Amino acid sequence: MKNIWFISDTHFRHEAILGFKDYAGKTVRPFANVDEMDEAMIDAWQSVVKPNDVVYHLGDVLFGTNKVEWMEEHFTKLNGTKHLVLGNHDNPKFMAPFFKSISLWQQFDSIIASHAPLHGSTLAETHRFDDNILNVHGHIHSNPSPEGNYRCVSVEQINYTPINIEELV
Repeated sequence: MKNIWFISDTHFRHEAILGFKDYAGKTVRPFANVDEMDEAMIDAWQSVVKPNDVVYHLGDVLFGTNKVEWMEEHFTKLNGTKHLVLGNHDNPKFMAPFFKSISLWQQFDSIIASHAPLHGSTLAETHRFDDNILNVHGHIHSNPSPEGNYRCVSVEQINYTPINIEELV
């Protein structure tokens, strides 16, 4: 049986993110360097995702230089069939070879997956979030989600490890 996983905001190769602080002034990522950060996220991914699983990456995959080489050498070896919900830092033309599909959002029975929380958006108004719909999103890193039916899957909130759809619902 294929499992479905979610993860967002990996920011692979993004050196500057190591200095980012959250709304309370706390360092967002506790790694000494990008190699340590990338290795920790790759190990966490491989620890739960099996080769036949499906992974929805909710955006902001990668930063830095030598992107193609890094994606070919590392990202393509990550387990699972990967789908991308575009983040504000993703280039769909560059990302296309590394994902089975690319979309702006993805809907499941009781989940709408997006990069940023959908509060106040046309999509949210159309779907009228209620007790039956959960907005799984990223973008806000370690900051809190809006009140209501939201769940952030930015790596900082899920211990840098993809989270299974069953845990979300």
